[in-house]
Parts: sequence; C-alpha cells; structure tokens
Amino acid sequence: MTKFAWESEAAEEAQAEPQPIAEPLPPEPQPQEPVAEPGSLAMSVNEFSALEDRVLRAVDVVKRERLARAEAVERAALADAQLREQATQVEQLQKEVNALRAERDLVRQRVERLLSQLDTLEL
Repeated sequence: MTKFAWESEAAEEAQAEPQPIAEPLPPEPQPQEPVAEPGSLAMSVNEFSALEDRVLRAVDVVKRERLARAEAVERAALADAQLREQATQVEQLQKEVNALRAERDLVRQRVERLLSQLDTLEL
C-alpha cells in the first residue's frame, strides 16, 4: 500500500468514530446561598426563626380564642338558665298583678257603694 492509500483509510476510520465534544462544566454553588432541592423552598435561619415565632403566636391566639369561646358559651348557658328562671318569675308576677288589679276593682266598687249609701243618708 502506498502512503496515499494509508492516509485515506485513516481518514475514513477517523470519520467513523465520533470524537467526544468537551462540555462546559456547570457552575459550582456559592457557599453563601443555601442549596435547595428541586421542589423545595430555600429558607435562611432568620426567616425560619421568624416563621417559627409567627406560628407560635398564631397557636397562642388560637388557644386564647378557644378559652374565650368556652367562657362565652358558659356565660350564655348561665344567662339562658337565668332567663328561664326569670321568665317563670315574670309569669307568676304577671298573674299576681292581674289578681291585685281585680281585687282593687272589687274594693273600688264596694267603696263606691258605701259612698253612695252615705250620700243617700245625708239628703
């Protein structure tokens, strides 16, 4: 084989084998920023602490509101019981007032009869 043929065969083999292409390296993460996994949120220590404080305050608010609600329910039940008791008392007092008015009317009629009899005596 001649030199010419040898070079053409080497050129054909070189074309048949793909040459690897150098890819650029990915940038390395900065040490100052937290590295987050895909789908998660990156959060600094201060942000997490602030979030924790807000959650604790929210829990306190919920506890206080539950206590206040329980107290309000208890006061409402007590007021309802007092209302029922007073309603019966009001009913009894209303009956008594009606009876006293009826008695007053009877006494007035008797007094008017007595006065009319006295008037007849003076004539």
